[in-house]
Amino acid sequence: MLAYIARRLLLMIPTLFGIMVLNFVIIQFAPGGPVEQLLAELQGLGGDATARISGGSDDFGGPQVDATGTGSDVTSRYRGAQGLDPEFVAEIERMFGFDKPAHERFFLMIGNFLTFDFGESYFRDTPVMELVLDKLPVSISLGLWTTLLVYLISIPLGIRKAVKDGSRFDVWTSGVVVVGYAIPNFLFAVMLIVMFAGGRYFDWFPLRGLVSDDWSTLPWWQQILDYFWHIALPVIALVVSGFATLTMLTKNSFLDEINKMYVLTARAKGLASRRVLYGHVFRNAMLIVVAGFPGAFISILFTGSVLIEVIFSLDGLGLLGFEAAINRDYPVMFGTLYVFTLLGLLIKLVEDIVYTIIDPRIDFETRRV
Repeated sequence: MLAYIARRLLLMIPTLFGIMVLNFVIIQFAPGGPVEQLLAELQGLGGDATARISGGSDDFGGPQVDATGTGSDVTSRYRGAQGLDPEFVAEIERMFGFDKPAHERFFLMIGNFLTFDFGESYFRDTPVMELVLDKLPVSISLGLWTTLLVYLISIPLGIRKAVKDGSRFDVWTSGVVVVGYAIPNFLFAVMLIVMFAGGRYFDWFPLRGLVSDDWSTLPWWQQILDYFWHIALPVIALVVSGFATLTMLTKNSFLDEINKMYVLTARAKGLASRRVLYGHVFRNAMLIVVAGFPGAFISILFTGSVLIEVIFSLDGLGLLGFEAAINRDYPVMFGTLYVFTLLGLLIKLVEDIVYTIIDPRIDFETRRV
């Protein structure tokens, strides 16, 4: 097993490098970079946002420029710079580090990333890692509660559907599962806001934030209630769209085991159906379901909650990434991409290790990576 883990860890290096190269190349062709946005702001073409230049350093090797912009109409290189001194434009490029060739900027960035030095945000005077750590608790709250509820709902429901396969219960619950799978979580979130957050009918739940403004002054038990009051709608929106796949996976896994010969033999010996189900079938059927828990949590944490955080104004990693993409905040974009990709690769390795713990019959030593 140790040899397999070592091979997987070594394989992560070219995988991570390839992902970073691909995204870096795509970004080079995206219009409206930070230099264009700042030049547009200086000419009054970027709306009400302000721009300021400070003396830090970005992770592309140049001094830090902190510019808050929402975009520009620049469609060719520095079209917004018409009328500005070319030397001033060149200075802006140098401050952002864009006076260097693309390949040089990339390898400088990767060199810094190897030591987890992600630089500072272009638009906030804050290191990228500090931003990520500051936003992480919000996303962990969403991901943890959503994953737990999805498993608590999907596993009993999937087992029941397998036992009652073909019955009216199975048909009706399958319809609910299909509807839940078909409705995107952001659309369901909007429906919840309209129904229960003062959008049109009831004003039972808050519309934004993870806690109330006076949360710190509340007694501890009211703080807990306030926290769950705020997080109820976002978690419900994620659970409804997330339990369908796991429910059907659980059902199909149990059906596959129920029809195997050892189950028929156990029944022929006169064992009770409940003992056969939970004493023999459960361990084998739950292998793929339980082993996928780390991956499911990471998926919800880093991808599933992006639009939910934006819709409910939850200041987490999803909203941070969304704002970084809109504002072309390259240090935040590439820093978070590096961290999330590395975590995703490590979680896949953890899943394989969990497989071997749950079922020792699985041996990854005999397979090639």
